[in-house]
Amino acid sequence: MITVLVVDDNPIVRTALRDYLDAADDVTVVAEAADGLEALSEARRTGPTVTLLDHRMPIADGLSVLPDLARLTSILVLTSDPDPTLIADMLHGGARGYLVHGTFTPDDLHRAVTAVASGQGWLSPAAAAVATATMRSRPALRPRPRYGLTRREQDVLDLLTEGLTNAAIAHRLLLTEKTVKNHLHRAYAKLRVANRTEALLRWTGRS
Repeated sequence: MITVLVVDDNPIVRTALRDYLDAADDVTVVAEAADGLEALSEARRTGPTVTLLDHRMPIADGLSVLPDLARLTSILVLTSDPDPTLIADMLHGGARGYLVHGTFTPDDLHRAVTAVASGQGWLSPAAAAVATATMRSRPALRPRPRYGLTRREQDVLDLLTEGLTNAAIAHRLLLTEKTVKNHLHRAYAKLRVANRTEALLRWTGRS
């Protein structure tokens, strides 16, 4: 059973998220919090598998408590703010996923919670678009090492940073989608990452 802490200063949002998640057979909401400090207290008390974390809250916002909270639980940011800088800061701060209100369904939320609970990353399309745009627009923090990647694996990762899907990458490189997936999985191993989000951050020199 995946246990979840819901952190949002809006009680209506908290109730809606609880209803969405409690409807799933494999997820249960064990606690709620209305600000960052309360979130830390509830995380220590309940030890949730995943915490849904809003950003804009009174007393202490999501970003300010993220480093401490990420040591206690896996973080899935769920906020109305699609600001590229905030998305990058949250991911660098330890969040495993980022969802923007109004851009996902209850099923999407369940898939995101399940992915984050298993140690994977998850970005909603809206968050992925701004995150990859930000990565492309900023200079790399250091020269990009090759990590022992083949030329084709590098090509696939370069197209990944453009926000392309596996199908779009396959079309661009004249490959099958299965071949693209194989290249990505081999690249993940060489980059020592577990998923698409972590690969983006590593390959663009931001982790």
